[in-house]
Amino acid sequence: MKHILIVEDDAENNQILKEYLEGHGYACTQAYSGSEGKLLFSMEAFDLILLDLMLPGITGEELISAFSQKAPVIVLSAKSSLDSKVNVLSAGAEDYLCKPFDLPELLVRIQVQLRRRTKDSDTPRSSGPEGRIYHYREWTLNSDTLEMQAGGRPIVLTKHEFLILELLIRNPKRVFSKQMIYEYVWGEDYLAEDKTINVHISNIRAKLKESGTDSYLQTVWGMGFKLS
Repeated sequence: MKHILIVEDDAENNQILKEYLEGHGYACTQAYSGSEGKLLFSMEAFDLILLDLMLPGITGEELISAFSQKAPVIVLSAKSSLDSKVNVLSAGAEDYLCKPFDLPELLVRIQVQLRRRTKDSDTPRSSGPEGRIYHYREWTLNSDTLEMQAGGRPIVLTKHEFLILELLIRNPKRVFSKQMIYEYVWGEDYLAEDKTINVHISNIRAKLKESGTDSYLQTVWGMGFKLS
């Protein structure tokens, strides 16, 4: 039975989610504030997190990065602006659903994330204690631990940022369009007006700047991105 953490301060909405998901075979734990969600997350293992953004105590935005390191996060929020969506996806959330939403749609999105997580865990890994290591100039990426070194410095990346670099480093001479990157990293159809890739590339460059390797990420105008 998959275990879902529901972090939602509206008691009625929280209970509706719990009853609906338990009726479809999921175990649910409820939290009503960001602080409570963080505490429960530190005490138990969860397969997926449903996270509101406007929470008392610690906000949902502050929790995404930590949560997404261990379980997929689906954000449920009344914030419907493109910037809000881009920000939470950049922080590491896997999906974003605007309130009000239909429960059957939420159920399908949960099933998609759990299937993807199961598939990832079943993917054969290369033998050896270090797993799959990729090198490019002064970069080193470990795809088993999601760790990166650049110019001898550790670089802390979100899962999505890491996957973008992994795609590029595995094909260093190839130009990838935004659509190709998005569909590889998120496994979903790309929306032409979506700014997600630009935001992620910008965030990656900012993190790499101190290492002096941010210039490795090259924009090919009108086409996409590649490594220089």
